[in-house]
This record gives sequence, C-alpha cells and structure tokens, in this order.
Amino acid sequence: MDLIARLRAGLPGEAILTDPDITGSYANDMASFCEAGTPAVVVLPRTVEQVQHIMRTATELRVPVVPQGARTGLSGAANASDGCIVLSLVKMDRIIEINPVDRIAVVEPGVVNAVLSRAVNEHGLYYPPDPSSWEQCSIGGNIGTASGGLCCVKYGVTAEYVLGLDVVLADGRLLTTGRRTAKGVAGYDLTRLFVGSEGSLGIVVRAVLALKPEPPGQLALAAEFPSTAAACAAVCEIMARGHAPSLLELMDRTSIRAVNAMARMGLPDSTEALLLAAFDTPEPAADLAAVGALCTAAGATEVVPAETAAESDLLLQARRLTLTALEQVKSATMIDDVCVPRSRLAELLDGTAAIAEKYGLTIGVCAHAGDGNTHPTVCFDAADPDESRRARESFDDIMALGLRLGGTITGEHGVGVLKKEWLARELGPVGMELQRGIKGVFDPLGILNPGKLF
Repeated sequence: MDLIARLRAGLPGEAILTDPDITGSYANDMASFCEAGTPAVVVLPRTVEQVQHIMRTATELRVPVVPQGARTGLSGAANASDGCIVLSLVKMDRIIEINPVDRIAVVEPGVVNAVLSRAVNEHGLYYPPDPSSWEQCSIGGNIGTASGGLCCVKYGVTAEYVLGLDVVLADGRLLTTGRRTAKGVAGYDLTRLFVGSEGSLGIVVRAVLALKPEPPGQLALAAEFPSTAAACAAVCEIMARGHAPSLLELMDRTSIRAVNAMARMGLPDSTEALLLAAFDTPEPAADLAAVGALCTAAGATEVVPAETAAESDLLLQARRLTLTALEQVKSATMIDDVCVPRSRLAELLDGTAAIAEKYGLTIGVCAHAGDGNTHPTVCFDAADPDESRRARESFDDIMALGLRLGGTITGEHGVGVLKKEWLARELGPVGMELQRGIKGVFDPLGILNPGKLF
C-alpha cells in the first residue's frame, strides 16, 4: 500500500493535500537562505488519534515527517524535505480549558498566541509570552522554538510557562509529560526537553500552560541617546538597581532612520539610540521617573515619559514598526537573534555596526535590551548575487561576535536550517554527541524533521 492510500485509511479526505501547487505553498517558513524540499503530501489532522495514525504510517514506510505550525518562524525549522509528510497542526486549534483557580490553560498546538491571550484576559488572567508575530504564530510553534517576546525581561520566555505536554512520538505512541500542579519534580524534566526541540523529538498535540494574574496597564517612556554605549550603560544601570520593567527595548540609529523614513515619526537625526522602557507596576509613574533619572545620568539628551496608556502606545509605535521599516530598505532581510549578557550589549551593537561597514550593507538593530537579545536585521537585494553573499557572510560574522562575547546564536528564533552549523560551534563535540544521543532515543529512525538542528 502506498503512502497516500495508507494515510487515507485513517484520515478524512479533506485532511490530505496532494496537489503540487498547494503542497508547494507549505514548503518553507519565513527564513532567508534556507533550503526547502518538495513534500510528498500535506496532512492537516484535527485529532490526536489522527496524528498517531500519521506517525505510525510514517514509521512503517520510513517516510520523514516535518511538523508545522503557522510557518512564521525565521530559522527554516518548518521547511519541508524532499518526499516528506508535512504535518500541519493548524486545524488542532481548540482551547480546551481555562482554569482560574489552578491558573492554567490547556490548549491544542494550533491555537494562535493572540487568541489565547485574549481568551485568558476575559478571566482576569495573563499569558505573558508575546512574540512579535503573536497575531499569527501558534502555541505549538512557540513551544517548538522556545519563543520569547517584548515582555521577557520581566516575565520570561515560553519554556517557563509550559507545565505539561501530550506528545505523539515517532512510532505513534502518546506520551504525557509534566503536570497540572504548581509544583512537581517527579523524574527527568521531559517537558522542558521538548520545548525548543523544533519538532525533532515528537509532535506536541496538547499543552498545559501556566497563567499569571493580569497586570495593570503599563506606562512607557522613551529616552534618546547620543551613542549606543550611553544607551547600553543606562540598560545596565536600570537592571543593576533592581528595577523590573515589563519592557526594555532599544533601537539603533539605522532602525530609527528607517522608521522615520517610513512613518515620519519625527525622531531627531542626531539620535544614535532610542531606549524604550515600560512598567506595569501599581505605581508605574514613579518607576518611570526613577528610570528616567538613570537615563539622564547615563547621557540621555531627552527623556519623554507617558502619562496615559494612549501616550505609551504612541511612544512604543516606533519599536513596533522597526522590522516593517527595515523591510522597506531592500528587497530582502535576514533577521538574526543573537543574545549576549546585558553587560556586553554595547559591544555587540558597536561590533554589528562595524560589520555593516565592512560589508557595505545596511544592518539595523533592535533589541530586547533588558535580556540582551538582539535582532540585527541585514537588508540586501536578493536579486544581486554578490550582495546576497555579503549578507550571508555578515550574518555569520554577527553570530561569531555573539559567541565571542559569551552569548548564544539564538535567543528565541531557534536553530532550524539557518544556524545548524553554528550550533556545533556553540555546544562543542561533547554537547553535540549527547544531543544526537537524545535524538536517537526519541527518533531512532531519524524521520522527525530531518536536517534540522544538526
């Protein structure tokens, strides 16, 4: 029995896509410079049992499986391989439970991040992880890449909110990990192992997520600096003094000018760095005043605190527009996510500026400054082979710089195809040997998302 016939034995007809024009649209995510193959079939299950049937079929026929969510990823982790089954989980999109007493939500992997966030808000609760693509990205994808967001400086990343998982293994067995309780230390932490595994160990079909009480509305300030060094010094001082901002973001000169060109924001051309801070504390105005004073002491030329939520939204608009504005500079972009210790942030920004000059490219940097996670964005003409080569080389130089500064090649986007060569450099031979060993335990045939991570 061939692959399609075997799949049809356990799936409804509408769950199986074989038209090449349609299946080709599922071949890749949003990453640049990442190879993608041609899938044999795309399947869109709606139940756990259907996912189990797909994986049993894949195991029996030795067919690779590439799990996908909303395909908003930036590392090629969801890219198809030739002849694979693309297993799209977007139809498994139920919020099964929201429990205000236990402060948990139980969801399927296709639930969109923003949909969950709004649903729990109705119960006075808060799901903090908020990737920039939160209106499109799915919880399963967030778990697969261990994604972050603007609020990570205070609330942490996706991994800190995943309490338990239901996972269909490569051979079709169903594994339940973790717990629904506030505490639990029974056995190895398999839940955390799956978070960030990019679909290489199993298919997440249900997640138990921790929730927090909904915080008060936040107030923000914007501080303009004459140098990135001064802005980064302010970041270090803010964190060293024990402040807990709900957001602490930085834009470099290139990003500021791109936003000005697109949206006429009126930011001065003399501004070399813009720091944005926000607090959702009971007395945010007092916290903003204290942080504003630290910014002034660090050399800020102007500090503008908001007095209302509407004013805060206006101040934060420039940061929200950054990536869109940089996309207007050239026909293509490569978005890095190198993360370094906060104390080395200025060195990374200055080093990135030097790399941009070396390669004759526009590279804008916006950063989750409070946790050292930067997004250098390389702008280039995809139709120009030489410029595309320089873009890729500059991207590699930025990752090398991050490692030299004691950082990591990815803070929230994942490894996928784009960075797998760099993963070996970061982890070293012993680390890679153990990583491959773990992969072999869960996926002895190597059919789960082959070619990703390593």
